[in-house]
Amino acid sequence: MYNRKFPHKIDALERFLALALTVLEVVPTPVIDTSEEKLVRDVSDRPILRAAIAAKADILLTGDKDFLESGITNSKIMTPTEFLHNEKLSLDKYYQSLYDSLWEK
Repeated sequence: MYNRKFPHKIDALERFLALALTVLEVVPTPVIDTSEEKLVRDVSDRPILRAAIAAKADILLTGDKDFLESGITNSKIMTPTEFLHNEKLSLDKYYQSLYDSLWEK
C-alpha cells in the first residue's frame, strides 16, 4: 500500500524501518477479543489494538481515524505528528531544566 500511496518516500520508509526494527518488539496478536476493541469501527483494525493492549504499549501511533476517534484510553492513540510534537515539548522542557540547573547560583 505504501508503494501505491507514497512511491516517492520509499527510501525514507526503508531507512526508518531499518532503524525502528532495532528497538521495536514484534508481538503476536492474541486470539481472544478484548472489550475495548469494539470501540474500533473497522473489524480488520481490531487485532492491531488487541496486540497493542497485550504488549502493554504506552502509545499507538496511527493515522487511522477509526483508532483516533475511538475514545480508547488503554493505550494512548495519536498521530505520528502529535507524537513528535509532544516529544519535542518534553525534550525542550528537559533541556531547559538541565540548562537552568547548570546555571543556578
